[in-house]
Amino acid sequence: MALKYSRQREIIRNFMQGRTDHPTADVVYMNVRKEIPNISLGTVYRNLMLLVQMGELLKVEVGDGTVHFDPLTDDHAHLICNTCGKVEDLMLSVDEAMKQEAEHLSGGTVDGYTLTFTGTCAACRAADKETARPLIQARS
Repeated sequence: MALKYSRQREIIRNFMQGRTDHPTADVVYMNVRKEIPNISLGTVYRNLMLLVQMGELLKVEVGDGTVHFDPLTDDHAHLICNTCGKVEDLMLSVDEAMKQEAEHLSGGTVDGYTLTFTGTCAACRAADKETARPLIQARS
């Protein structure tokens, strides 16, 4: 079944295209409202989920109930910053041996995967280094 054209969905698709910041539905909503002032958050969310079902977006859950959306649908991993909450793409893929091991351990089949690392992003790490005070003061 082919989907009927939707101007709203097309604007959402265009907004998401090429993004690397993994916006939430709220962020998409606030930006899409500039072109379609009467659009609802529910409509934005439904269209984002439809784009996920169509394979045009990935749904990235960060563990705090917040859902982010990623237009990069190739196999890759993510880093979620524990400090600022930013989600970054990591162009790291699981090799075939790891997929086979997952199938062996589960007794099932592996069609895809979600690999998420948590830690501190480069920007927060740099900011932390700038604000850190030396443990030992130099004597004058």
